[in-house]
Amino acid sequence: MSDEEKENDQETTEISDISKKGYQLLKENRIAEAIDCFSQILLVDKNNNYALVGMGDATRKRGDCREAVSFYQRCLEFHPGNNYALFGLADCYKALNQYHKAIEIWEQYLLHDDRNITVLTRVADAYRKVRDFKHSKAIYLRVLEMEETNPYAIIGLGHLHYDFKEYRDALFYWEKMLRHNSDSVDIRVLTSIGNCHRKLKTFKEGIPFFEQALRKEPYNFYALFGLADCYRGLNHQEHSLEHWNRILEQDPRNKVILTRAGDAYRNMGEYDNAQDYYERALNIEFDTYAVLGLALVAKARGKYNQAATSLERLIQQNTKNYRLFIELADCYLKLGDKNQAVEVLEEFQKLGIRSTQIAEMLEKI
Repeated sequence: MSDEEKENDQETTEISDISKKGYQLLKENRIAEAIDCFSQILLVDKNNNYALVGMGDATRKRGDCREAVSFYQRCLEFHPGNNYALFGLADCYKALNQYHKAIEIWEQYLLHDDRNITVLTRVADAYRKVRDFKHSKAIYLRVLEMEETNPYAIIGLGHLHYDFKEYRDALFYWEKMLRHNSDSVDIRVLTSIGNCHRKLKTFKEGIPFFEQALRKEPYNFYALFGLADCYRGLNHQEHSLEHWNRILEQDPRNKVILTRAGDAYRNMGEYDNAQDYYERALNIEFDTYAVLGLALVAKARGKYNQAATSLERLIQQNTKNYRLFIELADCYLKLGDKNQAVEVLEEFQKLGIRSTQIAEMLEKI
């Protein structure tokens, strides 16, 4: 072996050792040190595929996906079809919400390995994100043909059907997930099943799933919200309020929850508490439902002129909300002004929006 060959061999060995060290440091999350190793390699061999992928992985792990993209692209320029670079590049595009680009890269990867379940589920997820129901479902089902209990595909199908408002189909997949993992089921599966029941208005059936989720995490926001909303749907205001207030213990400035709690107090006839919660919401930021709540409190207290004034202002800002027109018309009826009530309802109809509630109220008047 010539001296030159020996030198090249030694250099290759050194690069290999530094590369292994870099990847080990990456595993240990020592990103700056890993970058140091890969940079050393690139000073000697600027197009080294291991170092370029390593730099891509390190910068991606650091949260700088745009810089990572440039390393992966540079690797692919000199080493077309490098699976690790393709995988990293697609994950970067996904993290940057550039799902069409991610799909394009993953499809390239699948040319080399069309039975890679990890990549197939990622492609299906990306198609779901761009709302391509047909392709997403086909790929998830292809994964299930290969591995019938694959959790990513089952959960993905649940999310896909949920996103397209096909709640019964979503339930089918999430319940399947529950059957396969009844002991160690992910809390998100429980809240997802509960949310399907909320959407289907089968509130009573949703409650046990949110309760099971809360046994795992007593202050999980989605479980508390779902449970409170189920009790709200069943008109169990006190139970609903208990869970709205548990959220507020953790997040006292959540104006949506303050308004929901205000609604519960109002429906229970506790107008002072309702007013307090609505005002607390408005102190954070303007909220249509908090103003509506205050108007309904004034109306419940017989202050119809005050309520009407608030409702008129809200209608100027939100002309398409039929409920505002119904409440305003009712205020005028309470004040004995039928003509004004009719005028308000007809004003809504002039917008060209159909509402059976508006039509029914007009008919009654």
